[in-house]
Amino acid sequence: MPTMSAATANSNLSLAEQIKQQANEAFKANKFSQAIDLYTKAIELNGGNAVYWANRAFAHAKLEEYGSAIQDASKAIEIDPKYSKGYYRRGAAYLSMGKFKEALKDFQQVKRISPNDPDASKKLKECEKAVMKLKFEEAISVPTSEQHSVAESIDFRTIDVEPQYAGARIEGDVVTLDFVKKMMDDFKNQKLLHKRYAFQIVLQTREILMALPSLVDINVPDGKHFTVCGDVHGQLFDLLNIFELNGLPSEENPYLFNGDFVDRGSFSVEVILTLFAFKCMSPSAIHLSRGNHESKSMNKIYGFEGEVRSKLSDKFVELFAEVFCYLPLAHVINEKIFVVHGGLFSTDGVKLSDIRAIDRFCEPPEEGLMCEILWSDPQPNPGRGPSKRGVGLSFGGDVTKRFLKDNNLDLVVRSHEVKDEGYEIDHDGKLITVFSAPNYCDQMGNKGAFIRFEAPTMEPKIVTFSAVPHPDVKPMAYASNFMRMFN
Repeated sequence: MPTMSAATANSNLSLAEQIKQQANEAFKANKFSQAIDLYTKAIELNGGNAVYWANRAFAHAKLEEYGSAIQDASKAIEIDPKYSKGYYRRGAAYLSMGKFKEALKDFQQVKRISPNDPDASKKLKECEKAVMKLKFEEAISVPTSEQHSVAESIDFRTIDVEPQYAGARIEGDVVTLDFVKKMMDDFKNQKLLHKRYAFQIVLQTREILMALPSLVDINVPDGKHFTVCGDVHGQLFDLLNIFELNGLPSEENPYLFNGDFVDRGSFSVEVILTLFAFKCMSPSAIHLSRGNHESKSMNKIYGFEGEVRSKLSDKFVELFAEVFCYLPLAHVINEKIFVVHGGLFSTDGVKLSDIRAIDRFCEPPEEGLMCEILWSDPQPNPGRGPSKRGVGLSFGGDVTKRFLKDNNLDLVVRSHEVKDEGYEIDHDGKLITVFSAPNYCDQMGNKGAFIRFEAPTMEPKIVTFSAVPHPDVKPMAYASNFMRMFN
C-alpha cells in the first residue's frame, strides 16, 4: 500500500489543529454538539492526539453523555498514560454518574501526575469525602425488606402554623385553585410554603399515585385537547410561563409532565410542590411520569436533596424519595400515543401489558424494562447501540416502528434530552422528543417546547417558547460540593 507522504501528513496535522481551534470556539459558545462534530473531524485527521479525545470527552459531558465521555477520556489515557487531563475528564464523568469509587481512582492518578496542582488536590479531597459518606451510608442502610414507609410516620395535622405566617394556607383537607394560585405567587416572590401544607400536599399526592397502574391510560374526548410537557428540571419561572402561555391545568385543560421535574434548576422544591398541588386539586387535570431524576442517586448529586434539606427538612428528603417510587412509568393517550420519559427497549416484542406489569415501587434498577423506560435515547441508525449516557441503550427507527406496530400505536413521545428548538422529530415522524426547560442550566441557549394534541385527530401541534428571567440563584446551587466544582 502506498504510504502517506510526509507533506500530506503534516498538512493533515495542521488542518486538524485548525479544526480543533474551531471546536474550542464552538465549545466556548456552548454549542456542544457542534464542538463534538468538529473534534471528531480533528480526530479523523490525527487520531493520535490525546488532547482532541479529552476535549471531545468534555463536550460529551456537557450534553450529559457520560458514557461517551468515559470512552473518549479512556482513549486519551491509552494514547498518553501521563496525560492528567484524560484522568480528570474521566473522573468527572464517573462522578456525574454517581460512580464515586471509579472517580476516586482517576483523581488519585491526576494527583500522582500533578502533585502540585491545587485544583486536583481539592477535587481528590471532595471525592474522598463522597466515597467515605457512601461507605457510611451503605454500612447503616436498612435492607429493603425491613424498610418502613416514612409517610406513615407523619401526621401533618399535629404541625402548628405560627400566627405570623402570611403565606398560602389549605383550609381543611381540600387543595383549591385559590390556594395553588396564592402558593405560586408566594414562590414567585421567593417565599416558602409552610411545612404543614407541604407535608399535606406530598402525602395526598402519594395516596393518589399509589392507586395508579405503572402504565396509565388517558382518554381525550372529541373536541377536547391535551398538552404534553417534557423535562422542567427545577426551572420554576419557565414552568409558570408554560401556564401563562397555555393556561393552568384543569379538567378542561389537562397536562402530562413527562418526568425530570427536579434537579439542576434551583427551584425544584417549588416546581414539585406546584405540580403535586395541581394533582391534589384535580387528579385528572395533571398526569405525572417518572423520569430518571426522580431517584435517590440523581437527587443526591444534582441538587434536589440539598435543596429539600435547605428549604424543608431531612424528613422530606425521605418522603420525596418514597413518593417518587409511586410515579407511573408511562402513559397511553387515546390508545395511540405512547408517552415515556426515556425510550424503548433492548428486546423486541415488549407489550403494553409487560409495562403495566412492572413493579415500579422501588429505586430504578440498572437494567431491565424500568431502567430502559427512564434512560434510553433514540439514535439515527437502525438497530440498537450502546447508550451515550452509560445507562440504558440507543434504539433506531426500526425498533420504534416495530414497537408501535406490535402495540397498535401511532407515535412515541419522549423527553430526557435537551434540544435546540425544544423538540425534535425522529424516526420518520414516529418519535418526538419534547423538552420544556429553555436555556437549560442557564447556559444551553435552547428553546423549550410543549405538544398540544386535539381529539379526535390527535395531530401533534408543537409550541416553542424562550426562557424567562428568574431570580439570581444559579443552577446546581444546592448540589453536592464536587458537582458544583465541575459546573
